[in-house]
Amino acid sequence: MHHDLLPLEMLGAGEWADVAEVSGEACWVGRMAEMGIQIGSRLCILQAGSPCLLQVGESRLCLRGTCAMQILVKPVGCGR
Repeated sequence: MHHDLLPLEMLGAGEWADVAEVSGEACWVGRMAEMGIQIGSRLCILQAGSPCLLQVGESRLCLRGTCAMQILVKPVGCGR
């Protein structure tokens, strides 16, 4: 793992990040990609914690439990 990557759940509300890795079972990784969470996509944390509320493109998504640990991101200084 690169030193500048963090699990999604480590980010706070209002922080933006680029997705660097999505790990887990192939069906789960595929489901995340269908919802816009894939390598290279940019997202914003709307609500930190569990559940975690994300803005991905024009969509808002909610992740619960350990799902946010399976997504590694690179924090970015500015949003869009």
